[in-house]
Amino acid sequence: MTDTPPRNGVTYRDAGVDITAGDALVDRIKPLARATSRPGVMGSLGGFGALFDLRAAGFRDPVLVSTTDGVGTKLKIAIETGLHDTVGIDLVAMCVNDLVVQGAEPLFFLDYFATGALSVEQAARVIAGIAEGCQQAGCALVGGETAEMPGLYAAGDYDLAGFSVGAAERNALLPAGVAAGDAILGLASSGVHSNGFSLVRRIVEISGLGWDATAPWTPGETLAEALLQPTRIYVRAMLALHRAGLLRAAAHITGGGLPGNVPRMLPDGMRAVLDTGAWPLPPVFRWLAQTGGVAADEMLRVFNCGVGMALVVSDSAAATALLAGHGETVFPIGRVEACDGPAAAQVRTPADWLA
Repeated sequence: MTDTPPRNGVTYRDAGVDITAGDALVDRIKPLARATSRPGVMGSLGGFGALFDLRAAGFRDPVLVSTTDGVGTKLKIAIETGLHDTVGIDLVAMCVNDLVVQGAEPLFFLDYFATGALSVEQAARVIAGIAEGCQQAGCALVGGETAEMPGLYAAGDYDLAGFSVGAAERNALLPAGVAAGDAILGLASSGVHSNGFSLVRRIVEISGLGWDATAPWTPGETLAEALLQPTRIYVRAMLALHRAGLLRAAAHITGGGLPGNVPRMLPDGMRAVLDTGAWPLPPVFRWLAQTGGVAADEMLRVFNCGVGMALVVSDSAAATALLAGHGETVFPIGRVEACDGPAAAQVRTPADWLA
């Protein structure tokens, strides 16, 4: 005779998945999503898919542009400290900043939140950050997925992924028209952004400091607060620059740094000549380099080092004035030159750059 479990003896909640908590989270975030609505959005949160009307958004001959990304191990700091309010901004930034460098206006965003056991409060704080990022970028939060997977994630852990779609008129895609002699401008970053945090966390371990220690470069913040400064979203300023006819190409400075990302915006036969002495190195990067003994080449390859976006412009003075009017800090960081062979970047670094 085989023993069988009593009827109704085991529930999904007993197995670690709480459907009621998931429903509560959806109810909690619906107002956040509604606050990001924009022309073109059809329907509301909660359907099986999201609809968007490109014509209602004002496009005549659009090309769709899509991106997907995550936040990486920066999430470990948020999880270990309980500071969940800004990593959602990072998630949006990593996607929409990749859209705008192609000349695209971000239209809508979807998120994927995965955890072992759903905490409505934790998830709501994360998704509130996603909604804030969408508002900064002018795109709508139209949906997402909350996955509760006990046994796959440790208690309190979660992971994030984002997906964004934008559009550009067919004749306005970037890069376009890059020529020798064009100026390259750098837009200041807000800090480390969302790349290189496996190295950041290793350096913090070397330093012996706890997350609640005062940040050595920012006396008014803890180490965790300073490192969790969210990735800057450049969308509105860059769209204004593009619509003014001043932007020829752009590179979002993420993993690979300036040497790895700047060549991606140039055609073959062109190279960027950049001078790291042209902008002030933010103190967080100097602290990371000195504490970890990280060489200049490695710093440039891993981190943005103070430049979150590099732009090729046709009129440096006009572009700088427009960008500054949108709240950006702008540095003239280099120029475009003709070269033989594939696109490249030459980064000149003063000997005392990290001193």
